[in-house]
Amino acid sequence: MTDDPRQKRNLITLKKALERGGFRRTKAYKLIKKGKIVAYKMEGQTMVDADSIDAYHMTLPRIEPSK
Repeated sequence: MTDDPRQKRNLITLKKALERGGFRRTKAYKLIKKGKIVAYKMEGQTMVDADSIDAYHMTLPRIEPSK
């Protein structure tokens, strides 16, 4: 993910973001507030940068298999 404002964003609706992220609306807004995922307002609708969801998932801790 880049902070270059000229980079085209892969924006999806909040509804699709919830499906992609596997979380609910409240969790999504908490992640947006913390800066973990990136969102924009477009004509009153919340649009989420899909790449930021993928980047967030990559930061989650891995569960190590037990022996």
